[in-house]
Amino acid sequence: MSDLVVIAFPSEAKAEEVRQKLLSMQKEYLLELGDAVIAVKDDKGTIKLNQLINTTAAGAVSGTFWGALIGLIFLMPLVGAAVGAASGAIGGALADVGINDEWMKETAASIQPGSAALFLLIRKLTTDKVLERLQGEGGTVMKTSFDHTKEAALRAALANVEAAVSDSSPT
Repeated sequence: MSDLVVIAFPSEAKAEEVRQKLLSMQKEYLLELGDAVIAVKDDKGTIKLNQLINTTAAGAVSGTFWGALIGLIFLMPLVGAAVGAASGAIGGALADVGINDEWMKETAASIQPGSAALFLLIRKLTTDKVLERLQGEGGTVMKTSFDHTKEAALRAALANVEAAVSDSSPT
């Protein structure tokens, strides 16, 4: 079962920095992300989603390959590639992988102009190690499907406050 976390940051650069940190932790097998999207609200109130995967471009590349291959069979590889690229791009644009785009836009509408929200779909998590590395990153937890204990620990880590979950024995 996956968990959903939405964290607001004062800038797109800070949200991207945290996303890159999480992606590097994923390479170390400390967590597994299903999706990590940054929503940015400009001064006009328009919300732009920065996805990890551009499904339109991926569909166009795949469509070009298959279209050219089929076009070779009928001795018209350029026509096949063009038709394949167009149909692949359309299919990619219509595909929605991970977190629902409309929901992200609705949720990001509540952030301040010029700020950003990081949407995370977390499949697996080594909580203590990930929270330790997120210590002091800032950001405000907007929504989460974590239980109360994990949510409090996440809020504390982002704020660089000692978490209530940690060992509080006197030294």
